[in-house]
Amino acid sequence: MKRIKRLSGILLLLLMGNLQWASAQNTSEERAAYITVSTWHWNMDYEDFDMATWKAVAKEYFDKVVAKNELVVASGVYLHHFTPDSREILFVSAYKSWEDIDKAGDRTAELIKEGWPDEAARKEFFKKYFAYYEDFHSDEIYATMDGAKPTNIAEGNILYVRKSHFAFPSDGSGDEFRALSKEYNENVIMKNQHIKGYYPNQHAWGSDRTEFVEGYILDSMADLEQMFDRNTELVNEHWADETARKAWFKKAGKYFTGVHGDYIYDVVKELIK
Repeated sequence: MKRIKRLSGILLLLLMGNLQWASAQNTSEERAAYITVSTWHWNMDYEDFDMATWKAVAKEYFDKVVAKNELVVASGVYLHHFTPDSREILFVSAYKSWEDIDKAGDRTAELIKEGWPDEAARKEFFKKYFAYYEDFHSDEIYATMDGAKPTNIAEGNILYVRKSHFAFPSDGSGDEFRALSKEYNENVIMKNQHIKGYYPNQHAWGSDRTEFVEGYILDSMADLEQMFDRNTELVNEHWADETARKAWFKKAGKYFTGVHGDYIYDVVKELIK
C-alpha cells in the first residue's frame, strides 16, 4: 500500500521528550474521554445458534441495560466482515471519564436487577444470552483523540479499523507533531467525502502501549477503496509540489513504525447508542 495510505492516520498526540498520551479533553462536553473494547467470540458449538434470536436477545439487553445506563455515553456492537477471525464480535462503549468506567459497571448491575426483577427469569435470560459466546474474551481501554469527524451511524454502514504503532523518535517534538497532525486532518480527513465518520484512539490500558486505533465509518465496502483514492487526490492537491510533499511525509513518517493491520466490521444498527 502506498506510503500516503499508510500515513492516513496521523493524529494529535503530545510528544514531550518521550511519546506520551495526549489529553482526552476537548471543548465539546459531549466528547467521550475513553472507550472500552471487549472482543468476544461466537460459540460455534451452540447447536441452537440463530442470528435472529441472538439479535432479539441482544436487543432486550440493550433496551433494558445499555440504553438506560447514563454513564455509557455511546456504544456499539460490530460483527466480523474481513478480519483474521470470523468468530469476532466487538462490544464498544464510551465514557466521559476513567471513573465512569467503574461506576457504569455498578449501574449495569442495578439495571439488570430492575430489568429482570425475578431471579429465576434473570438467570434464564442470561443463560440464553451467554450461550452465544465462548467464555474467553479480551478487553482494551483507549483514550479518545482530537481530530474526530463525528457522524450518526446509519443502516448498512461499515466500520473500517486500522491499528498502527507509534515510534518514539529521539528528535521528535510535541509542537512538530501537533502541527503535522493538524495539517493532515484538516486537509485530507475532513475533506474526504467518503469518510462519514472518523474516530482516532490511542492506548490507555492493555497489552500494547504503542497501539493507535482509527475507526472509519463508511457507507459501504465500495467507499473503502474510493476513500484511499480520494486521500491520495487530496494529498496531491494540498502538497502540490512533489519535493515538499516528500519532505512532509518523511518528517511525519518518523512518528510511526510503518506496521499496521486492517479490519472491517459490520455495524449492528439496532445496538448502536
